Amino acid sequence: MALAAAFVIAPRTLAASSSGGGFADQRSLIKALREAFVDYWGSGDRDFSPALQSVVDYWFRYHVAKAAIAAILLIVLLALGVRLWKAFLRAGGLGAGRRAALASAGSVVTVLALFSLVMVMVNIQGAVAPFASLLPMLVVGKAGGELADILDQVKQRLADSLSAGGQTPPTLEVMISDFGLYHVAMVVIAAIVAIVLIGMSVVSWMTRTGSSDRRTRRVLGSFGVLSALLSLPMIVVAVANTTTSADPAPAFLAFFEGGW
Repeated sequence: MALAAAFVIAPRTLAASSSGGGFADQRSLIKALREAFVDYWGSGDRDFSPALQSVVDYWFRYHVAKAAIAAILLIVLLALGVRLWKAFLRAGGLGAGRRAALASAGSVVTVLALFSLVMVMVNIQGAVAPFASLLPMLVVGKAGGELADILDQVKQRLADSLSAGGQTPPTLEVMISDFGLYHVAMVVIAAIVAIVLIGMSVVSWMTRTGSSDRRTRRVLGSFGVLSALLSLPMIVVAVANTTTSADPAPAFLAFFEGGW
């Protein structure tokens, strides 16, 4: 419970603890990002402006903190889940109510562990490509004034470069590159998770085969099936992100057109 609360509360404080400072809330972060992005696009340079670099650095630290806390939470939940399922397997002499309580608790902890795993994955992805993970904040809600004009320019330049092979501004090249890196990161992360899940499934089934206890065989078989099934969406995610990372520009245009 403490780690779950820390996952929600602590990252903003930890990210703001460096000399770069932080932001009071999400609204102030979005405001700072949009103002910095307007200046960055107007500069035409590949290098981030100091204001934009400050926002990107903060977002990197934020995701690192989130990923670290989620990873610790995942370890704790895995350890707790193992203890609960072992207790369930040893609960042959206990009443049906106690066994049901242990099974229910083990199932809840397993689901929470899976949620923590997803949080680790997405926050590692955000830490690898913090600029790309900030981009949705540019288009969320209603963008007015100069930002709306710039977003229209971004879409037009992207469309021109895709249809007629027009020259891509340096700032747009950086954005496309980081967008591609964002998806490459998920390819690697999802592939690793899929391999681990498949390995867990194989180990579960092999251990199940060598066990003579009916309840143990049932639990191990369930984990084997669950791990195999969970590996499938990970494979789909890895393949989908591979396609995007191979040619990020069309997907990047779709994102600005509301397709992400």
